[in-house]
Amino acid sequence: MLFSSNIFLFLFLPAVLAIYFLLHNRSLKNAFLFLASLFFYAWGEIYFVFAMLAVIVFNFRLAMLIDTKRDNSGTKKLLLFIAIAGDLSLLFYYKYFNFAIETLNRFILPAEYTLPLKNITLPIGISFFTFQAISYVIDVYRGTVPVQTKFIPIGLYISLFPQLIAGPIVRYGTVAEEIERRKETFVDFSYGVRRFIIGFGKKMLLANNMALIADRAFSTADPERSVTFAWLGAAAYSLQILFDFSGYSDMAIGLGRMFGFKFLENFNYPYISRSISEFWRRWHISLGSWFRDYVYIPLGGSRVKAPRLMFNLFVVWVLTGAWHGAHWHFVAWGLLYFMLITFEKMTGLPAKLKSAPAKVAYQFLVLIAVLGGWVLFRADGLRAAAKYALSMAGMRGNPLICGPAIGMIRDYWIFLLFALLCSTPVFSIIKTRLEETVLGHIAAILSVVFYLLIFVWSFSFIIVGAHNPFIYFNF
Repeated sequence: MLFSSNIFLFLFLPAVLAIYFLLHNRSLKNAFLFLASLFFYAWGEIYFVFAMLAVIVFNFRLAMLIDTKRDNSGTKKLLLFIAIAGDLSLLFYYKYFNFAIETLNRFILPAEYTLPLKNITLPIGISFFTFQAISYVIDVYRGTVPVQTKFIPIGLYISLFPQLIAGPIVRYGTVAEEIERRKETFVDFSYGVRRFIIGFGKKMLLANNMALIADRAFSTADPERSVTFAWLGAAAYSLQILFDFSGYSDMAIGLGRMFGFKFLENFNYPYISRSISEFWRRWHISLGSWFRDYVYIPLGGSRVKAPRLMFNLFVVWVLTGAWHGAHWHFVAWGLLYFMLITFEKMTGLPAKLKSAPAKVAYQFLVLIAVLGGWVLFRADGLRAAAKYALSMAGMRGNPLICGPAIGMIRDYWIFLLFALLCSTPVFSIIKTRLEETVLGHIAAILSVVFYLLIFVWSFSFIIVGAHNPFIYFNF
């Protein structure tokens, strides 16, 4: 079920909110939200809900067993291994099994011994809810969160529908108190509504219109795709994936706040980053912090010698690339960031830069590197990515500019302009400055009109059928 769909906006969400606020007992509210989340997940494919329930039951029981073996470190480690292995095995089967077979057939097995592919459908959001389950069990093992002895709270934590499909990846420690003793307030509810509308607008007005440009550019063959069109398509996709994913995160955070949950932020204007490392502190924050706390630091983190540091970074970024998809171009995308971040770690850049022009130049290069990374991420394989990159360099016999590029700029310039501006904190700064002046009260009144306008305008795109699934549903 899509957040940006009629069935969700006008049936599911109003019904869930109405019933939820009619209930006064916290346990009943949790049980109802758990059932509603299962229904939400089962809407698209009912059989996959059993896979998620298996993950919930499996990790619930293993965490309880780990807690009972606190004085037996050997048994506790074995139980943790079983829990992690079980979660990753499920993830591997659904997401990577066919990829493994394809790799064996292509690089290892002789033609006469090739293995057949399985007819496996990827359960939506499996990468997100398995990572949440793993983090819970590890945190119980470490003693950083108390074990939960009731099934419904853990079921709700893993399956809660606002963040179930595409994050943010929530840690149990950040919501444990709210699951048991949260308080819903009008202030939080109104904030949640506003935040949801902002995310809705990002998706429908910005991401989807940027998708039209990006899809046209990436589907145009050389040499018809001009240099200008190739760069325009790469920039449009960079904006599309930002507002598609951050829009979902905004909607998830807003929905959570309506029910009294305060999820942590997942994006913080990543395209204004001054380094690659900073970019990953601002982009998909919940995933980056997950790999930092459960992979990078256990491997030794940064407080190791250079060869070990490179190994730690290599493991993290190969896994980060593979997490995004079972294709070699995703692995290559992860390796690209491994090389870029290793370069920064080894050289000390950009901290060593002293002059303002040098810092600005490095920041520009960071943006170009990120944009190039998105080309690799978006393209249909390594060969297609290489061809597209050559188009950007004008090395595919393509002209500097073409009619489709001019047409796209003419038709979508207003969306391009606002997408560029919204990728920076300029509007946030203007809003803060206005609130500090005598115009603050007027701005508060006008904001109501603004949110209504954004919602109606965004919904108009649904009416004409101009919406598509979120990019991160694939992961």
